[in-house]
Amino acid sequence: MITLCIRYTFNPDQVAGLETYLEAEQEPIRRSGGISLGYFLPTDFAGPTNEAIWLIDFATLADYERYRGVLGSDPDHQTNVARLAQSHTGVAMNRSILQRGGRA
Repeated sequence: MITLCIRYTFNPDQVAGLETYLEAEQEPIRRSGGISLGYFLPTDFAGPTNEAIWLIDFATLADYERYRGVLGSDPDHQTNVARLAQSHTGVAMNRSILQRGGRA
């Protein structure tokens, strides 16, 4: 099992725009073969207020590669990306692949 970790940096005054995008992406991600573990928004309690993460599981790296191709051509995903760009949320995305370690 591998996990895609997407780190979002965004305008903290536009967190609602990011959350709208993340909610809308749930179904395209599922249709494309990803298993969403959830997205995590910042709080005012601790840490930066302009960063969020999303964790998405895949059985194999090949499954992740297929997901990228399918998601990229998904019309709902394309609409979501366009809406996010128009929302002035100012999002930068950084992706990394993580491998789960031992269980506690």
